[in-house]
Amino acid sequence: MRPRSHLFSSTLSSFSFPSSALTRSALLPVAAVALLLSGCQSSPNLQDRSSASWAEDPMRNAPPITRGLDANSLSTLLGAELAGQRGDYRYASQGYLEAAQRYPAPELAERATFAARFSNDAPLIEASALRWRELAPQAEAPNRLLAAFSMQRGDWLDSLAQRLDIVKAGGHGDVAAFAEMAVAEGAPLTLIAQQLHEHLARPDADQLEHHSDVLLATALIEAALGDTARAQQRLDHVATLTPESATLWLVNARLALNTGDYSAARQAARQGLALAPDDVRFILLLAQAEIRLNNISAAEIQTDALLESHGGNEDLRVSLAQLYLEEGHPEPAKRLLQPLMGQPEVPNLAYYLLGAIAQSKGETDNALIYYRQVSEGDEFLPARAAAAQMLIEEDRLLDARAFLRIERMRFDRYFTELVMLEAQLLDEANLQEEANALLDREITRTPDDASLLYMRAMRRWEAGDLAGMEDDLRQILLINPNNAEALNALGYTLADLNIAGRLEEAFELIERAYEAAPDNPGVLDSMGWVYFRLGQPEQALLWLESAYMQMPDQEVAAHLAEVLHALGRNEEARQLLERLMQRTSLHPQIDHLLERYPELTPTNVH
Repeated sequence: MRPRSHLFSSTLSSFSFPSSALTRSALLPVAAVALLLSGCQSSPNLQDRSSASWAEDPMRNAPPITRGLDANSLSTLLGAELAGQRGDYRYASQGYLEAAQRYPAPELAERATFAARFSNDAPLIEASALRWRELAPQAEAPNRLLAAFSMQRGDWLDSLAQRLDIVKAGGHGDVAAFAEMAVAEGAPLTLIAQQLHEHLARPDADQLEHHSDVLLATALIEAALGDTARAQQRLDHVATLTPESATLWLVNARLALNTGDYSAARQAARQGLALAPDDVRFILLLAQAEIRLNNISAAEIQTDALLESHGGNEDLRVSLAQLYLEEGHPEPAKRLLQPLMGQPEVPNLAYYLLGAIAQSKGETDNALIYYRQVSEGDEFLPARAAAAQMLIEEDRLLDARAFLRIERMRFDRYFTELVMLEAQLLDEANLQEEANALLDREITRTPDDASLLYMRAMRRWEAGDLAGMEDDLRQILLINPNNAEALNALGYTLADLNIAGRLEEAFELIERAYEAAPDNPGVLDSMGWVYFRLGQPEQALLWLESAYMQMPDQEVAAHLAEVLHALGRNEEARQLLERLMQRTSLHPQIDHLLERYPELTPTNVH
């Protein structure tokens, strides 16, 4: 099994275009504090004072304050208001939050949250929103904020839980929009589906105002998981509830495309476009349906008219060109992109697509020119990978390597990624020794490059060179003692190989990895596994269950099943393995486990 860094992945992953916006809301004037002052304790009249010294505390014998603000709280709140007035939103938020912790007034926590949003201090926003939700459980705004934060850090299940809480309170949780994002980002769809199914099984679920939004979300997830029949049933149900929902027709069109019913997809896209004429997604779906119906001329006439109605929208033009190219029609794609070539700033994606079009027509040199014009950004590495791969496929390996070497000199920021790309391409060409030599040479030049050291460590492990792997990981830890990836990889390897006398060392390494990355499910898995190796299966179970909830892959499942077996809970282990084996036909780590423990073989999987 691979050392469990759980973080090592290709640098050439698919790109996305994130967007965000903050809505600002003006702070209330300082006079608003008066609302909280009605029960303030006032000091005695000076004329009634006896001969007490001025140095004596005049409040020393006062009764305890049970209503309103004491002096410290009043000072804190006034300070927060004044800080907000002068634009110091972080200090203002801290003051409001401190007051909200002492006085259970939702308005204080709300103001703390709004001030924190002005400061762009993520932990402060989250802390304020948590207090706001605690004081006002039915409020929609804090749940929305917390849902967004959970999704940003990759905690999809928590984000969904927040949204479903909004739905249960009668609000709109944007669950269908969440499901779209989850599908696009490769979230744990099986666990998300399970959470949605549990919500829909509630007795009152169909009575909630935004029930149809949850049904649409569930259909999206089920369709992505391949359960198209069940997804269609849900869509048919939504059609009886909210037939004017644009999202309904969006999901219908996508599902029809996936099942090959292109006429139905075209009809659904047209209905959606009638409801939301400015929604580019319907335009793309309609064009895709026309293309798959082989109506290329009709599709081009339609897309040209749509572009004209949208003022020649540049993003729409590029998206349509990408669609034509993906569907195997490079000429219409090229015609769409040509008008962009005379503009001062050509989008990177346009150059990338033109390179792909030229490559599809066998115009290697033209393709190379286009790929090289892709500047720094999301498409930079995919363009260099495509160019180098194209040259290798034409038996021009030396040219491909020379191209990547020149690009490393032109773009120093991408030096590491380009070296890793070249090594990967050499591996694919069965030139592992040359890939090793490349890494050795570049690490000699840049001995503190942690990414290259880590890549070489993994390669050494795969070659059976445990000592070499450990040397590289130790070098990374000399550079950065808190590198969670290296700590976890080394700790897990020592635990997995069960090396005599080194389990305590493995535990210390993984413990340090956990301190550096407490939310990383790979680290949680490693912690559970080292506890198991140390003979503590009960303790191991807690960590592995937590890891599996966040990352239900087959290696974590194999670890969890083995621990359940050690605890005598074989039926639970079989059920776990059955669920995972039903999701995929390739599960080598589960197969390896079953070779050792055949009694765990599920009865309903063949």
